[in-house]
Amino acid sequence: MIALEQARIDALRESERKAGVLFETAAGRGLIAAGATEQEVSDGVRDLARELFGIDRFWHKRIVRTGRNTLSPYRENPPDLTITDDDIVFVDFGPIFEEWEADFGRTYVVGDDPAKHRLAADLSRLWEDGRRRFLEQEDVTGEQLYRYVLGRIAQAGWEHPETHAGHLVGEFPHERIEGDRRGSYITDGNTAPLRRTASSGRVCRWILEIHIVDRAGGFGGFVEQLLDI
Repeated sequence: MIALEQARIDALRESERKAGVLFETAAGRGLIAAGATEQEVSDGVRDLARELFGIDRFWHKRIVRTGRNTLSPYRENPPDLTITDDDIVFVDFGPIFEEWEADFGRTYVVGDDPAKHRLAADLSRLWEDGRRRFLEQEDVTGEQLYRYVLGRIAQAGWEHPETHAGHLVGEFPHERIEGDRRGSYITDGNTAPLRRTASSGRVCRWILEIHIVDRAGGFGGFVEQLLDI
């Protein structure tokens, strides 16, 4: 059983590593740049995934958002926008590598706007704050970690438009949170410890995601990756 779980950990890590390479390559090739539409960036990253890794399957909708669309939570589908000068863009993809899911999100600042650069820097810091709390509190619940993350976001002067701050990595209902489905999310109402074994017998593995916005400024950003491995 230990060997099987270690193999699962290794596969999840490798999937995330490949997702990181995908995003870094997309940025390095100039796919995320002023003048490109969100749809063009999405299609370009999709095509790059096929080129680099031979994949074209994603377990949730591909998200590229810029400008005021960065205020919108996951469940919304705002109209396609074009990236402008001094803009901000976030990308959230869930590629499937050899049947293993990755869920990876990053934010890119196009231009020199200091407020957008500050937000992008805070994203990384807030994510690390959340991970630190997870590591320090052995029995932390989904609700406790969610409340902690919200508090840190508020202290930094941003707002949080989502109803959760992460989820199990694996097959689960990503679109809605209701009833016992809350146990699959880092959110209010999930009073179960995040460190637990699922009914399948597998250890629960988690994604931590941070979405912060400046509503007055009309922009936001997003980051997500594996929390516990």
